[in-house]
Amino acid sequence: MDLSNLRPAKGSTKNKKRLGRGEGSGFGDTAGRGHKGAKSRSGYSKKRGFEGGQMPIQRRLPKFGFTNPNRVSYKAINLDVIERLATEKKIDTFSPEVFSDNGLCSKKELIKILGRGELTSKVSVTAHAFSATAKSAIEEKGGEATQL
Repeated sequence: MDLSNLRPAKGSTKNKKRLGRGEGSGFGDTAGRGHKGAKSRSGYSKKRGFEGGQMPIQRRLPKFGFTNPNRVSYKAINLDVIERLATEKKIDTFSPEVFSDNGLCSKKELIKILGRGELTSKVSVTAHAFSATAKSAIEEKGGEATQL
């Protein structure tokens, strides 16, 4: 056996059903689509969520909740991440630009420093918000926590 005589296993493939090729084929006339109705027509495609004319579930269920337009969401950065950057990349001054350059957030995101992890080096951090534990941990090591 070689690549020139490879064949599918016997019985594993079927011939394509050739629809609409005359009465003698057995699939002439309506070509297996039944009589009338949308499904028999060309160009038919069912809408997503269509339930055969029954009221779809997304219209039967009520709307709920709301989105607060005044919500301020922050990108959370923990002290262990700051510590890792300080040791690996020898950074001692952190600002939103430094965080975005290192792929921790985008340039437009607001940043909040959170207190998970231990801080061993003295660092100066500038961010939009700080948790109480993060601020105290930074200042405990002689660092500076500046809020924008």
